[in-house]
Amino acid sequence: MSALPRRARTAPKPGIPEDELPSFLKSSSESEEETHEEEWEPKKKVARKASAPKTKVPRAKKPTVAAQKKPAVPRKRTKKVAVKEELDTSVPIAAPGGNEGTFHLLQPKEEEDVKPKSAPQMLPVKGRPAHSLENAEGPSTSAAATKRKVKSEESEEDFTFDEPPLKKSKSATCPQGKPVKCAASAKLDEDHKMNWDIVQVLSQRTGVEEWVCANIIRLFNDDNTIPFIARYRKELINNMEADALREVQQTLEELQTVAKKVHASIQKLKKEGKLSESLLTALLNCRTLEELDHVYAPYKTGSKGTKAQRARQLGLDHAANLLIENPRELNLHSYVKSSVEGLSTVEEVKSGVQHILADMIAKDKETLDFIRDLCQRKYICIQSSLAKVTSKKANEKDVNKFHLYQNFSCNIKNIQHHQILAINRGENLKVLTVKVNIPDGVKFEFCRWCVNARWRPKAYAQPELMELLRYSTEDSYKRLIYPLLCREFRSKLTSDAEKESVMMFGRNLRQLLLMSPVRGRTLMGVDPGYKHGCKLAIISPTSQILHTDVVYLHSGKGFREAEKIRTLLLDYNCGTVVIGNGTACRETEASFADLITKKYFAPLDVTYCITNEAGASIYSVSPEATKEMPDLDPNLRSAVSIARRVQDPLAELVKIEPKHIGVGMYQHDVSQTLLKATLDSVVEECVSFVGVDINICSEILLRHIAGLNANRAKNIVEWREKNGVFINREQLKDVKGLGPKSFQQCAGFIRINQEHIRTHCRFLTLIGGSLSDIGKSAMQQNVDVIIKKEGLEGIAKKLNTTGQTLQIIIDGLTQPEGFDIRQDFDKPDFKRSIVCLEDLKVGTVLTGRVVNATLFGVFVDIGVGRAGLIPIRNITEDKLSKEKKRRSLGLGPGEKVEVRVREIDIPRSRITLDLIRVL
Repeated sequence: MSALPRRARTAPKPGIPEDELPSFLKSSSESEEETHEEEWEPKKKVARKASAPKTKVPRAKKPTVAAQKKPAVPRKRTKKVAVKEELDTSVPIAAPGGNEGTFHLLQPKEEEDVKPKSAPQMLPVKGRPAHSLENAEGPSTSAAATKRKVKSEESEEDFTFDEPPLKKSKSATCPQGKPVKCAASAKLDEDHKMNWDIVQVLSQRTGVEEWVCANIIRLFNDDNTIPFIARYRKELINNMEADALREVQQTLEELQTVAKKVHASIQKLKKEGKLSESLLTALLNCRTLEELDHVYAPYKTGSKGTKAQRARQLGLDHAANLLIENPRELNLHSYVKSSVEGLSTVEEVKSGVQHILADMIAKDKETLDFIRDLCQRKYICIQSSLAKVTSKKANEKDVNKFHLYQNFSCNIKNIQHHQILAINRGENLKVLTVKVNIPDGVKFEFCRWCVNARWRPKAYAQPELMELLRYSTEDSYKRLIYPLLCREFRSKLTSDAEKESVMMFGRNLRQLLLMSPVRGRTLMGVDPGYKHGCKLAIISPTSQILHTDVVYLHSGKGFREAEKIRTLLLDYNCGTVVIGNGTACRETEASFADLITKKYFAPLDVTYCITNEAGASIYSVSPEATKEMPDLDPNLRSAVSIARRVQDPLAELVKIEPKHIGVGMYQHDVSQTLLKATLDSVVEECVSFVGVDINICSEILLRHIAGLNANRAKNIVEWREKNGVFINREQLKDVKGLGPKSFQQCAGFIRINQEHIRTHCRFLTLIGGSLSDIGKSAMQQNVDVIIKKEGLEGIAKKLNTTGQTLQIIIDGLTQPEGFDIRQDFDKPDFKRSIVCLEDLKVGTVLTGRVVNATLFGVFVDIGVGRAGLIPIRNITEDKLSKEKKRRSLGLGPGEKVEVRVREIDIPRSRITLDLIRVL
């Protein structure tokens, strides 16, 4: 039996500092009822993730006499079952029916003689070798596997390379077996065990099959990147796209955060001696931060206690339990003590019992499940109105912005995401007052169910006790449950709206990054301006700076400055001008359009385009720009950046922090942590899928390849400068700090030019091909012959890989040299003339480019200096092209569309459009 590879060691997680504890763990002097009755306010930042507590290291015992006599011999480590027990902050999922210590990468269940109801899912293929996550590396099309000493990677010590494939474990549901791997922690870590299963909850919230969710959890726990999973682990995730994977990852992180904070709360309550069995159960049932806050609020350090806690301190807990369990034995008069405050009269005793019962009802899981299910079936609406006392900071302009929401009401099931974000912004500015309206029918049905079913006394109760029970349920609903529901609804609506807004940012950013590059042209970049002039930069087809200058087109020197531009264009044979869309863009565009119309630049046929210059100014003063263009004025650097954005958008835009590129809406109203993580992930995805030539790409571009970071990219460049070009991917293992895990993640996204390759990959040897055949018809012929003879899966079995990964290798070998996936995407629109807003008429049909996509519509540049809006209701699936119905290629920046003018509002400079089709 082959030895099992060991899990890499990880450093112990640091403890949670007091100042980083979540808000509901910090001391508070507010009582529970005061906390719950406060109005919910949208949070602008996501709570920081709490790290796992430090593991206690036992003190070393003094050696015994016997031990001192015989020195200890260090034992050699073996790979058999040496599993390091460590604090695992993740939630591994054990395969059903499996032994402890093993972990199964799940596949969809397969039963004999049962036809699947849904579409076929990825099933294990008979005869195919097991597919390991740890020892499977990215495909290499340029080098054979060689034995070499591997450099250790930062934060990792033990690895496995070139080990035999994992054995298959047969089971009733999967007779042919499925991959088995020994997990770092076979059982669910006690520190993060909850009363709910993370796979099931993740599946419910995302709509993804459970077996896929289980595989995704394991893949992320093993530090796999989204690009790597989406391209090379398709069979484990049922061919999910990167966007869908990102959504699952975000939901998974939310659930893991809840689990960590729940157990941080439990540990804190244990130390304070406040943890009871019922409280422990209530905490372990929490699935959201709102539920946790609801349960934990009364136990905050420094809290003066709730009404229920004060009643329990008076000894009324027994009376409340008797009312439910055995009301015949309950005599409220026996609890009266005239000298004790809170027990001096029967009414005070009743009040105390009522508060305890209300607390019990509000903390009961079955009761909360009932009221939530009841609300799902009722009409719940969110309402906003103009605040009675408008904040002094809110000026009249701000108030007018929210005129649509000054008397607004909408069902929470139908409200749009952008409406939620707008309402939240108005509430933060003190312009709007927002509330959730739950109909009285919910309260009546809930109270009736509590009294007659869930909390019905187990024996006959006197009328006065039944009345007390009814008062308790009403008090529980009004004072505790209703505020909780309102907070939950607001939080869920805001969370969903923020996620959708962030995902929209990601989709827009992807469209910009994957714009088709304009290669083989000399370009003039123009950064428009009035007082300080228009900055010019001419760059060669290889992005080299040929000339920079400044012209003053808008200061009465137009003719003389036009002559300077003509001379530059003729001297450098430049026929393409790129104008930034910032200040003075419209006037600069008009100047160039006028000169082109008059054939002023003859014999050159000059065209121009407008490009988004967002972030160019920030980049021009950044350390990266200073390092790249040390002798150039920052104002001229922005002109260089504008030109390069058209020549190679991906290579230039990765230099700028994604949030400064300016695509989307409500950028400052969403979680900045979530926004940054998503946009960085999209950049990594785009750079990885396009791929980079390891021997010529910049250090900045290398940073964004899956598995690499700033230090590893720097080390790769240094190795390249010291040792010359890379001739195969295996040489990456010699780079300092780049260990097996990083190599696995990045290898499949790195290209090596044919002229530098010295060794064949196994597949090329198998088909009898040569390096000179790559990208030619001869290669395709060789591939077709062997696939026809042995089949794709048969070849994959020989090469110990999957059919899908082998297909990626085949595509790479048969694609023409210099192939770029971006060539199928849209290019900028080059034009020679300009149209004014006054020239438009209702019904006119135009073509334009999408410049921004939002939650409520799409903005299109139709060449009149003002983008028109296509409302979201006018964008239907039948109008999208078949090639772009995929989620990741939806209508976004760069798309060319045909539109019809529906409405023109010249005083407000607004144009409403109708989408005819996507070109």
